Amino acid sequence: MIQKGQKLTKTRGKDKGSQVTVVDVIDQNFVLVKDDKGNERRCNAKHLE
Repeated sequence: MIQKGQKLTKTRGKDKGSQVTVVDVIDQNFVLVKDDKGNERRCNAKHLE
């Protein structure tokens, strides 16, 4: 289960391999993440490791 504040790695998409921090859990499938540059975006929870 993904929780706020966790540091994870994106496994798919154009940002594959980048480190992100979970800001908020939107629902069962999506989370709001912040990257190293401070940009926030929605991400599929299945694409995080």
